[in-house]
Amino acid sequence: MILAILNDVIATSTALYDYAPRPLESMVGWFEAKQQRNFPVLGAVGADGALAGFASYGTFRAWPAYKYSVEHSVYVAKDQRGAGVGLALMRRLIATATERQLHVMVGGIDVSNRASIALHEKLGFIHAGTLKHAGFKFGRWLDLAFYQLLLPTPERPQDG
Repeated sequence: MILAILNDVIATSTALYDYAPRPLESMVGWFEAKQQRNFPVLGAVGADGALAGFASYGTFRAWPAYKYSVEHSVYVAKDQRGAGVGLALMRRLIATATERQLHVMVGGIDVSNRASIALHEKLGFIHAGTLKHAGFKFGRWLDLAFYQLLLPTPERPQDG
């Protein structure tokens, strides 16, 4: 279940700059927002039939000129990390963004999350900048690195 993966990440890591576990009701609005904007929510199922991870993207910034840019996230269940789940989800997410004629994918990654940074670099993402002390969690300041991937689309970008 997506919520179980998210809540584990919130409680045990800096992969998500949030403090409290999310209640089930919070996911209703999340799914509705994804559906309204036609943003994908992709899941990977493990051999045991349980959700191994999920990935999605959403609005990068709310102004119209950013319409070809999205910010993505990928989360993998604790017992599935290192097994290629994140890589498979990200490859599919990149393909989906390309199919939907997007141009830039942005990932915000805590600088201490070496596994996520390595995954993004393997997929061709480049470091686009770091915000020092952007968050505070577990009694310390957190630096947020942004990684971006330029896609070959859209074929015919337009203003407006």
